[in-house]
Amino acid sequence: QVQLVESGGGLVQAGGSLRLSCAASGRTFSGYVLGWFRQTPGKEREFVATISWSGGITSYADSVKGRFTISRDNAKNTVALEMNSLKPEDTAVYYCAARNILISEYGYWGQGTQVTVSS
Repeated sequence: QVQLVESGGGLVQAGGSLRLSCAASGRTFSGYVLGWFRQTPGKEREFVATISWSGGITSYADSVKGRFTISRDNAKNTVALEMNSLKPEDTAVYYCAARNILISEYGYWGQGTQVTVSS
């Protein structure tokens, strides 16, 4: 059974930083694209960042570009999201996800971790 488990969420003041981590178990995700998404109540889940299987290619939503950094460690089967200069509008449940490089849809999702940024 494949599992993605996020950790590192919490409450932080605006301007602060948090580091989210996601650990995968059940299979290796070498060869998979990994991503982070977020969702707030009443809104659709939105893309935050993605990283290629080699880690050499990253992509970010405009709203987080320059503030967030995605990274992965294939040896440890983990993906991280370093979040700096946090804003109240970054408040959301953050999900990590994985997809095979040959498939456009993300097939594996974590349970989510809450990030709350106070003003």
